[in-house]
Amino acid sequence: MVSAANSSTSATSATYATSSPTFAGVAPDTPASTARPDARPASANDTGAQIDIQGVSHWFGTRQAPLQVLDGVDLRVAPGEFVALLGPSGCGKSTLLRLVAGLETATRGAITQDGAAITRPDPSRIVVFQDPTLYPWRTVRDNVALGLQARGVLAKERARVDAALARVGLSEFADAFPHQLSGGMAQRVALARALVNDPRLLVLDEPLGKLDSLTRLAMQSELVDLWQRAGFSALLVTHDVEEALFLAQRVIVFSPRPASIVAELHVDLPYPRHRGDARITELRHEALRHLGLDASW
Repeated sequence: MVSAANSSTSATSATYATSSPTFAGVAPDTPASTARPDARPASANDTGAQIDIQGVSHWFGTRQAPLQVLDGVDLRVAPGEFVALLGPSGCGKSTLLRLVAGLETATRGAITQDGAAITRPDPSRIVVFQDPTLYPWRTVRDNVALGLQARGVLAKERARVDAALARVGLSEFADAFPHQLSGGMAQRVALARALVNDPRLLVLDEPLGKLDSLTRLAMQSELVDLWQRAGFSALLVTHDVEEALFLAQRVIVFSPRPASIVAELHVDLPYPRHRGDARITELRHEALRHLGLDASW
């Protein structure tokens, strides 16, 4: 499923702060915070957005029983950078993605895109979820065209639909229906539906999580290729250590809830990467150690 600017998404739970709380979603004592300057600098070819997450903490629940899910997160995603978020299930990674996408507002702290506060969804930031959620009565081409249609620009931008399908290798399936697609093909349609909007940031919430292992490996390589050709910034949530190391330039490791950053791993390897590379094995052991897991197997 792809979420774009015109989505009418509202938070399922109210957000609260526990000390000096206000119930408009922002605490009055929000600390000033500086984003980490460790991301790679933008190159002349980068078209991706710069995302700065500064001192972000977030709560769900009620005034009487607040539940903190994020604790003082500081992170910068440089233009065109691919960053993966890795951490225990339920720690708050997907919540952070929703805040970056503008689907919710952080209780404390600030999130900006190219220096401007993120306060709502925007077509420059597209979310790809685990389920492709294609409309079964629409063809592949018509599913990909949804974003352009919703924005009222399909008539003059129709060629972009075919270009997006070509990018993901599905041109010959443009007139097929979702029930005629494999799981990997359906997820490629979801990626095409995102790419047709020319996003500057692709927010990826475990987009390959439900695929079989062989399809998942193939899709990882395809995702790297799409990112390199399109130049968008990418922020990925995954529970798969190897996937994070294969895809990302940096892997951010989170603690259990409330999530805070416990490690940043710089994957100093060129693309395409080889899964058996000794450096991948070394970084995998380091990631598992930060997650409190035994890396001996």
